[in-house]
Amino acid sequence: MNKRIAIITERANIALGGAERSVFELAAALSGLGCKVDVLAATGQGSSRNVHVFRPDKRGGRIGYSAFARVLRNHLSKNKYDIIHSVLPFEFADVYQPRGGTYAESILRHAASHGNTFIESYKRLTAFGNLRRAAFLRAERRLARAADGPVIAALSQYVADQFQRHYGADAKRIVVIPNGVKTDRQINTDQADRLRSQILAEARLREADHPVLFLFVANNFRLKGLAPLIRAVSAAARPETERKCCLVVVGRDKTRKYRRLARQLDLRAAGQAIVFLGSVSHIQCALSVANVAVLPTFYDPASRFILEALAAGKPVITTKFNGAADLFVDNRHGKVIDTPENINALAEAIRTFTDTHNIEKASKAIAEDSLKDHITISRAARELMGLYESILQRKGQT
Repeated sequence: MNKRIAIITERANIALGGAERSVFELAAALSGLGCKVDVLAATGQGSSRNVHVFRPDKRGGRIGYSAFARVLRNHLSKNKYDIIHSVLPFEFADVYQPRGGTYAESILRHAASHGNTFIESYKRLTAFGNLRRAAFLRAERRLARAADGPVIAALSQYVADQFQRHYGADAKRIVVIPNGVKTDRQINTDQADRLRSQILAEARLREADHPVLFLFVANNFRLKGLAPLIRAVSAAARPETERKCCLVVVGRDKTRKYRRLARQLDLRAAGQAIVFLGSVSHIQCALSVANVAVLPTFYDPASRFILEALAAGKPVITTKFNGAADLFVDNRHGKVIDTPENINALAEAIRTFTDTHNIEKASKAIAEDSLKDHITISRAARELMGLYESILQRKGQT
């Protein structure tokens, strides 16, 4: 398929997070399949031949829905594309694939992550105070309910269900194309060894302790469930004869209240440890030294971190609010908790993987079931190519 594809995104800056990185990985994968791909972004860090940034002077800031729609329509009137693939809710697209799930579900789950009934209610009531977000929500609702709108390519069944539950979208317009990640990244073994030594030193552990390293990676610690995770690590304390548990926290968020919580729970006295690493340059190095990946998230359409962990052969623990759970089997490759607030279930999952046998059993199952092949961005790109072909056939443009 030698077609010209436009991928519309808000920000052309992979340093901002997983959603932005996913867009560029997808563009590269589609290019590898013979497509000519242009990324059309509202803001970002400059332009190249295949990346068009319409407001580079904004330096990562955001522009409104209507303003971006105008500049996009102007660009599209002068440039012909066979397929317009948008991660934002523009009705003139052929495919709508929101990297963050629906705006409606995002609002509800962000509110729930505060863990306080009053704050949750307040956040829900004031959600429309953010005019920009309200505009995108209204546009998404119109798109989902339109009889002839774009095909909705959901990153997970969780996201597909959101469109039907919140907007009453016709199931025939929704296609589930699970998220994918690059699975061929090389690991710098020297860097990984140094990272492990750093973790053990900060945790005051030795290799002789045979600690189990649980890796948590996020840039929004509240939303991704760090507080309940710390409580669960405390609740999961084993007798001294068992392997010690060390929680390794990676990400750019503020750590003060989480450090305070760990001190209040006195993790060290219970034989547990927690290490805050801040940002790391290569998540794959951190995964290579970890034993288990854990993300008890309040909301994630399809976590890249969990997929990358599975690709690295690591057992995972997450919640039903993570669409990445589509790509592994509960109690075989990892654990799926009903809600982050279920501290007992989360603690039990942690206890399960302080047993070496259970770690090895899950890792073996991940390899036997070839999960790595199902998680790759190349698989996602091939499935999208099939969707593009069906759209072009309907248009009579094959």
